[in-house]
Order: sequence, then C-alpha cells, then structure tokens
Amino acid sequence: MRKRKNSFYTYFIKRILDIIFSIIGLIVLLVPMLVIALIVRVRLGTPVLFVQERPGKNAKLFKMYKFRTMIDECDANSNLLSDEKRLTKFGKFLRSTSMDELPELINILKGEMSFVGPRPLLQQYLRIYTPEQATRHDVRPGLTGLSQVSGRNAMSWQEKFQYDVQYVSNVSFWQDLKIFFLTVKVVFLCEGISDGKCATAEFFNGKN
Repeated sequence: MRKRKNSFYTYFIKRILDIIFSIIGLIVLLVPMLVIALIVRVRLGTPVLFVQERPGKNAKLFKMYKFRTMIDECDANSNLLSDEKRLTKFGKFLRSTSMDELPELINILKGEMSFVGPRPLLQQYLRIYTPEQATRHDVRPGLTGLSQVSGRNAMSWQEKFQYDVQYVSNVSFWQDLKIFFLTVKVVFLCEGISDGKCATAEFFNGKN
C-alpha cells in the first residue's frame, strides 16, 4: 500500500472548497430539497430524513443525513420486510438520481464529510476491515468517491475498497475534480445502482 502524502490541499484547500460549495449548494437547492421533503412526507411518511451514525475521519462516529427512501412495512411478526419490498418506486427514483443524498450537504458544511472521499459505510464494518481497508478513514468520507464513479454498487466490496485505498493514497485537487465530473455522468446515466443481487448494496461480511 502506498503511504498517503500530506498536502496543503488535503488539509486546507479541500476543506475551504467544501465549506464554500456546501453553502452554495444548500442555498441553490433549498427549494428543491423542501419539495422533495414534502413528497417524502406524503408518500413515505415520517421521519422525512433517514439519520444513521456512520464512522467518519479517524473512524469517529457522526450522524449522516439522507432523505428517506423506504416505508416501514412489517410482516405478521412485526419484523421489517426486506429492502426490496420496502423500497418504493419513488424511493428508487431518489436513489437512482442520488437526490436522497442531498441532505449530506449539511454533513459537509459541519466538517463531518467532504464532497469527494470514500463513502461512509456502516459502523459494524469497522471490526472486520483489514489494516489496509481501514485507511479509508484517514480522510473525511465523501458525498461521492472513486469507487462510486468506477462502478457504484455493481462491483465487489474488495474492488470498492481497492478504489478507496487508491483514492486516499493519491488525494489531489485534479483527482477530486475528475471524480466530480464523472459523478455527474454516472448519476445522469443511472449506472451501477444495484449489484444485481439486492435492491441496494450487498452486506459486507469481510470476505465478499
């Protein structure tokens, strides 16, 4: 594994850009976000936001915000149904366009996330990462990242982590700019939303 180089961009410029563009994004997208929130409230119920603790930089936990995309439908034993059955048509639309991620602009402004970086994953994965995979937490998690523009959910976990480690080892302005524009392409074409097995992403078990 290549050792990540410290840089002025990584520790200063990148954060300044995150603050500036998250403020601009929240202002420009305020009305669309309010409209989405209203539709989510009517179609999917409350709470409008899906809030979950995720590990960020240095594996420090933070509350990540996303628009709700599933209904709380249970079986006869009061157990939640599978993601496939709870993910509505509108929820799929939000995910395919990545509009469910818009509230993460708040996380970016707060300094818990960045526009570009490894995606914040589930807390329970921390204990099964290899030392190399754990380096994904050397930087702030991102709204988008190298693995997202290289296949999104339509790749194995091992491939995703390889891209995450590659990103962390080579953080630069030009790489972030390239990932940003590739993200626009991926979202526009709705590429790699599903892994072909699950409605979202397959659960990581340390081997897959």
